[in-house]
Amino acid sequence: MASVGSAAGIPPGTGLLERERIIAQPGFNRWLVPPAALAIHLCIGMAYGFSVFWIPLSRSIGISKSNACPADMSLFSELFASNCDWKISSLGWMYTLFFVLLGSAAAVWGGWLERAGPRKAGLVSALCWCGGLLISAVGVYTHQLWMMWLGSGVIGGIGLGLGYISPVSTLIKWFPDRRGMATGMAIMGFGGGAMIGSPLADILMNYFRTPTSVGVWQTFTAMAVIYFVFMVGGAFGYRLPPPNWRPDGWTPPPENTKSMITKHQVHLKDAHKTPQFWLVWAVLCLNVSAGIGVIGMASPMLQEIFAGSLLGQPNVKFGQLNADQLKTVAAIAAGFTGLLSLFNIGGRFFWASLWDKIGRKNTYFTFFALGIALYAAAPTLAHINNKALFVLAFGVILSMYGGGFATVPAYLADLFGTQFVGAIHGRLLTAWSTAGIVGPVVVNYIREFQINAGVPRAQVYDFTMYILAGMLVVGFICNMMIKPVDSKWYMSEADVAALQAKTTAAAAAQGGSYGIGKGGLDGAAVVAWLIVGVPILWGVWITFDKALVLFR
Repeated sequence: MASVGSAAGIPPGTGLLERERIIAQPGFNRWLVPPAALAIHLCIGMAYGFSVFWIPLSRSIGISKSNACPADMSLFSELFASNCDWKISSLGWMYTLFFVLLGSAAAVWGGWLERAGPRKAGLVSALCWCGGLLISAVGVYTHQLWMMWLGSGVIGGIGLGLGYISPVSTLIKWFPDRRGMATGMAIMGFGGGAMIGSPLADILMNYFRTPTSVGVWQTFTAMAVIYFVFMVGGAFGYRLPPPNWRPDGWTPPPENTKSMITKHQVHLKDAHKTPQFWLVWAVLCLNVSAGIGVIGMASPMLQEIFAGSLLGQPNVKFGQLNADQLKTVAAIAAGFTGLLSLFNIGGRFFWASLWDKIGRKNTYFTFFALGIALYAAAPTLAHINNKALFVLAFGVILSMYGGGFATVPAYLADLFGTQFVGAIHGRLLTAWSTAGIVGPVVVNYIREFQINAGVPRAQVYDFTMYILAGMLVVGFICNMMIKPVDSKWYMSEADVAALQAKTTAAAAAQGGSYGIGKGGLDGAAVVAWLIVGVPILWGVWITFDKALVLFR
């Protein structure tokens, strides 16, 4: 092994998964790295689409209809019950586990990721996410809900966290000239995972369904194998640039005391001690809280506000719809949800790319100012029964929700440098975990309060929209307060050089790797992009086709 490593310009004793092993050699095309990141993010993004399994799992024993557990059975007892079907509300706890574990794992192991490198982190992510699916498959087969929670919820959630942040630092270092666009490409994949995974899961469940099985455990097994192949391919596709590498012909913008882009580095142990970290934390939390609250209630919101208008009968209220009309309205609302997912995905790339053009703070100012206006206008659009503008308004809102995720890694790199950006981003994702609780609670509880107070269903969301607009006002103020990090937190050049010593030595052993240019779409890059691009296009087509029902 040592002789092979030495011949390839790799320091002797360097393992296949070690950080020093993946320093790019001269001639490497940096455009191979985003598809590797997408291969991982498109797989773990299926966490958003797990609801496709809820109804089949809620009748995995009854098959044609649910064999309900006793009404007085506790959730703890349901975890171990094997003779009755699970409630959808009990299955839904997996969503909470997904995103709480995602944020927690990213925060706890972000520092390890920076030391170990993206290849090792990507492989561990694949083992956790796909291994979790296999454990869940056993849980479905033996009908043990606790195995579902443990498998996909806990172990899979850890895989989500590691997989989500694995490419962030690497992409920012490869694209210093296009930081926003680079991270937007990868994080777009997480938003698009359900767009591919949900129809794939539906196809597989229909294939495996039998008179005695709903086909879920077989689908989990098949998807675990498919995802493992893609995720391992992505992990081994990662490469790191040499320290301080720059694309040919690119010069960093000049730094001054007012610049939001620093050339210095802030250590992971100090980042959370700065006010900038907590202001960005608040900015992300407030932006996500508003968006995620809408995502969770998108379908009932459209149905209750427009009701008969969706069927060409504007005078028919939601409570007056018959069973067949309710089914039709629900199908139309599903199209609305699908359309929002497209805006969510597209916004991750659009806003991240625009970020590179108009600047860091300006992009978030746009998020908040435009969001405030759209949330405040939503009740009016509903009352005048303008369905098209209402849908467009929430499409733009969801694009900014996705854009917030895609742009925040570059924001952190601008403020704290690139050395620890992946780990700092991991800690910041606790804002997502918090938003996942705050947003739905605000929307759901205000809705219930309004309904109990006798407010017509078409108006129960009015006050909610104004509350969400108020949250964005606070976010606007937090973003306005963000200034460059005080120089007292900067690492010395000697400390940075010491951290980069192994990587620098590995790069030097390969001839420096400084012959890498800007890259382009050569043959290898075209193949890599086709591998991830074809599934994305298939998912977009399926989603767009379902969304068309909204306008028929």
